Amino acid sequence: MPKVLQRGTAMLAVLIASVVFATTALAQMPTSPWKKGAPFPEADEELYGVTVNGKLYVIGGWGDGKARGANYEYDPATDRWTKKAPMPRPAHHAALAAVNGKIYAFGGFVAPATKAIPLGAAWEPIADAWEFNPATDSWKPLAPLPAKRGSAIAAEVNGKIYVIGGATTTEGSKDPFFTAFGPARVLGTNDVYDPATNMWESRNPMSVPRNHAFSGVVNGKIYVIGGRTGQAFILSATNTDVVEEYNPASNTWSIPLERMPTARSGGASGTDGRRIYVAGGEVTTTELVGAFRAIEAYDPVTNSWMTLPSMPMPRHGVAGGVIGNRFHLVSGMIQSAGALTFLDPTLSTHTAMHDVLELQFGAPPATSSATSAAPALTQAP
Repeated sequence: MPKVLQRGTAMLAVLIASVVFATTALAQMPTSPWKKGAPFPEADEELYGVTVNGKLYVIGGWGDGKARGANYEYDPATDRWTKKAPMPRPAHHAALAAVNGKIYAFGGFVAPATKAIPLGAAWEPIADAWEFNPATDSWKPLAPLPAKRGSAIAAEVNGKIYVIGGATTTEGSKDPFFTAFGPARVLGTNDVYDPATNMWESRNPMSVPRNHAFSGVVNGKIYVIGGRTGQAFILSATNTDVVEEYNPASNTWSIPLERMPTARSGGASGTDGRRIYVAGGEVTTTELVGAFRAIEAYDPVTNSWMTLPSMPMPRHGVAGGVIGNRFHLVSGMIQSAGALTFLDPTLSTHTAMHDVLELQFGAPPATSSATSAAPALTQAP
């Protein structure tokens, strides 16, 4: 056989072997736990997610500091977003919870009426409380919070909603707002709302006052995770990794539990009833300004944490919610607000991405709604 032909045959054999090896290697690579859902229609930050009847509702929005008040419904069965009635009084950093098929929004911040302060540089807490009925696509006002506050958490246990933590103006303040570099009052307040009576009661406060925290309910107990101390604006606040458990039945708080591995605030959380999942968030220090990709899961039964695959893109102000065995993470800002991106009007830092994490580690089988959604989602790269 001529040497040229021998050399060509050898090269062809090497090429075929390489293709076979690459194909085999790709086949053996683990499937990515990430899927892509339909992009969010109005990319923004300070969005919050809540699940009702197998659907995800994303409410709120920064709106360049004016508060967007958006309200969108996501149906995993069709992988589509539907615009719903907006918040009657748009606010950012409202606390959301769901009871008996209805969504409740408490407090939040609005832009002060004064024009002397740049838009977004001051937040005015409000005491508004609203009920949204997805069946009628309508809102109705409720008895207001006992005191004005924003960036609290809201959690439902046995038909009642506990609104915990948050931030507000300092006692005796002459202004109805606080600024990014001025004093603010961070709260450990714990108020419970009963939708059946439209009344509030005060309960024992948590030991570490904070805002922008993560939260979840497992086995009738509320877990407040991480968050922000000292201030509400990330420019002046400090992130914490503290985890506390509240038992509504006994009105008692636990001693601090196993700390969150990554101290952060301003991200998303959700639960499948067994574990609490926390995602994203932000940090601003003298040396570092950024958003987190990290996703960590807390197991109250073992009082332990596990690290999950990170988000494809770092984000804070991201909306989240668990449907079946999937953790949906929607929109958000890919940088910390501490980066002061508004100084460059040409810079775009909001993403419409909708990432879906398959919770594949001993989770119960997917519900019918989650299963029907599977064909509509695309594999993440």
